[in-house]
Amino acid sequence: MSRKGLLPRDLQRWRMRLVMTLVFGGFATLSVRAAYLQGWQNDFLNKQGEIRVQRVLEIPAHRGMITDRRGDPLAISTPVESIWLNPSEADASPKQIQALASRLGAEPDELRHLFADKAKTFVYLKRQLPPEVADAALALAVKGVHGTPEFRRYYPAGEVMGQVLGVTGVDDRGLEGLEYAYQSWLAGEPGAKRVVRDRLGNVIEVLDQVRAPKHGQDLTLSINLQLQYLAYRELAAAVNEFHARAAAVVVLDARTGEVLALVNVPTYNPNNRATMTRDSGRNRAVTDTYEPGSTMKPFVIAAALEAGVVTPETRIDTGPGWFMVGEKRISDVHAKGVIDIAETIKVSSNVAAAKIALDMKSEDFWAMLNRAGFGTPPGSGFPGEAGGRLRPYETWRPIEKATMAYGHGLSVSLLQLARAYCAFADDGVLPRITMLKHPDAAVGVRVMQAHTARTLREMMEAVTHEGGTAPQARVMGYRVAGKTGTAHKAQKGGYAANKYIASFVGLAPVSDPRLVVAVMIDEPAGREYYGGQVAAPVFSKVMAGALRFMAIAPDAPLEDIPAPSSVVGEAT
Repeated sequence: MSRKGLLPRDLQRWRMRLVMTLVFGGFATLSVRAAYLQGWQNDFLNKQGEIRVQRVLEIPAHRGMITDRRGDPLAISTPVESIWLNPSEADASPKQIQALASRLGAEPDELRHLFADKAKTFVYLKRQLPPEVADAALALAVKGVHGTPEFRRYYPAGEVMGQVLGVTGVDDRGLEGLEYAYQSWLAGEPGAKRVVRDRLGNVIEVLDQVRAPKHGQDLTLSINLQLQYLAYRELAAAVNEFHARAAAVVVLDARTGEVLALVNVPTYNPNNRATMTRDSGRNRAVTDTYEPGSTMKPFVIAAALEAGVVTPETRIDTGPGWFMVGEKRISDVHAKGVIDIAETIKVSSNVAAAKIALDMKSEDFWAMLNRAGFGTPPGSGFPGEAGGRLRPYETWRPIEKATMAYGHGLSVSLLQLARAYCAFADDGVLPRITMLKHPDAAVGVRVMQAHTARTLREMMEAVTHEGGTAPQARVMGYRVAGKTGTAHKAQKGGYAANKYIASFVGLAPVSDPRLVVAVMIDEPAGREYYGGQVAAPVFSKVMAGALRFMAIAPDAPLEDIPAPSSVVGEAT
């Protein structure tokens, strides 16, 4: 055989040896690598494997329940589920996207855009869905689509408790009202668990619980839901009847300072955020202020009695029904002649009240108002509560001092005013106000002497009798005392000619006062706008219901109350 014939065979053997060497060398390299990884890198590899299949997931904690004083639920957390997407791992056909959009109530084009954004790893598709809706969406088994359990707030009383409770956001944090004020108390702390997931993201095993969830604490309010419903019904009816712009009611336990009812109209349903507007969301009784009108007259009389400027027997000449303070005229609706202190309250004389104020030291008048809580927030704990306006007495001019006697030139909130009247109900002691249930009364602050408070109670009782400004405030079977207020609404540069704030604040039963009810009607339209015509009837119905709910014994004959033959118009 020639040399030329041997060369190809040698080349073939060399090539075969080379291939075998490479194959066995590769196996040897892999064997050494495997031995190295399993012998020296085993812990690292296990950790990396766990990272890729194990996850620490949050265990949601439910928010504390809010109840009324009897345990009726006002705000509860219900289980819901949020659907989210990991676009980087998502894979869905057009048919699946269409089906998913249909079950989530979303736009298909929007979902296609989210699925196409592969740079993202997390995006919510829909928050806080009912479990059955979320289950239907997850049943499509679309790759990259996942569900997370959450809680959503539900308010059984709806609009009746709207501004009091407020709302929570999608992250279950309080945004308004008591939900916001007591966020740290109501909010829970989520727990955590370690799980194993498959390549599609489904949890296939729970390994252990890293941290147990700490659920929020329940909150018991001082509100009586039955009384809240009653107050809302009567207030809404009055707003409708008198075509008023807005209205509010506050009911207080005069002994404990507990808020038993607090209602505003207009309101909103916290279960439907679309009904919440800037106007309907305001808790007017707490955050808004207004000039209180003649409801301030009992305080100027109390200050004058305490200072010794007048006695119950003092008589005041109101002249022709007006008098001048500098260049300003102060007048009554009708001339009342010479009247005593009780009649000043009963017929609501501006002239008499102003003359009493001018006879007093400004410091004594201011001190009474200050002790009664005017000019400072009432301390209910409600966010945004107003303190009103009470200027330092050193700055008062004579006309300002005179007009403050009948509630012009200062401002209050309805809650503030209701609290101040508790001093008349509780023999001169001003209670601490609370929105939470406290069966034991906190120590209050003495505002006036006990006999002064009792004297004013007797004087204010005459307001509800024939010839007074509010006979429509009477309650069958109970002695009632109170004071009307009708004030022109303040506006820039002065007062609106035909816009009024009508109010009535009263207490019952007079023999042993337990409750204070304050009613404010904002801009009643029509021929009737006096507090005795507009606010007093609401007071009567709310007070009657409250006395009945609390089983407070009557202190007057159980006989029908005759309709008043006339209503005395108070000065404005």
